[in-house]
Amino acid sequence: MEVRIEKSWKKVLQPEFDKPYFADLVQFVRTAYAKGKIFPPAPLIFNAFDQCPFDDVKVVIIGQDPYHGPGQAHGLCFSVNDGVAFPPSLVNIFKEIERDLGVPFPNSGNLIRWANQGVLLLNATLTVQAHRAGSHQGKGWETFTDTVIKILAEKKSDLVFMLWGSYAQQKGAYIDNRRHLVLKTVHPSPLSAYRGFIGCGHFSAANEFLKAKGMQEIKW
Repeated sequence: MEVRIEKSWKKVLQPEFDKPYFADLVQFVRTAYAKGKIFPPAPLIFNAFDQCPFDDVKVVIIGQDPYHGPGQAHGLCFSVNDGVAFPPSLVNIFKEIERDLGVPFPNSGNLIRWANQGVLLLNATLTVQAHRAGSHQGKGWETFTDTVIKILAEKKSDLVFMLWGSYAQQKGAYIDNRRHLVLKTVHPSPLSAYRGFIGCGHFSAANEFLKAKGMQEIKW
């Protein structure tokens, strides 16, 4: 199947695009966009990949669902478009960066600036119906993103995986922590952030690891 995605990702993911489940997923997604309001906008479904080529990936952050409110989702987990109010989880991410690294709150919640430095911001499910969290789960996206994580873990070395919350940790259960730095804590949502996310030190730990491996640190 022909899929519009950044060329280095297309090279490694083409076998997945040719599988029957992916054809079924594409049909489901096309029908959903034709019938209702779906996020992100269709051209941005693979935006996380387009903004962070396979060859450039240094850090992987795993989210669950795109934001389901108007104007928020643009294909990168936890990120929102310029000018959009920060959702609560993103506020807590910025709080931890400020606590951990002394970096003040940014003006924008658009994390393309991270993606362009090698941070893959991967949601487990890449589409969602407006105002219905989880509405596109169980349709095939999870199989696809499991494969993305597996390919990264097997074909690359010295990646940093940030697994926040039980869902992300289950997605990354088979990552070899002898080849990669695997950082785990609770989800940054208001329900759990103060049970371990605030104070986790993941952002400084990632940069220390990258520096030790001779790679450019991320400007969080």
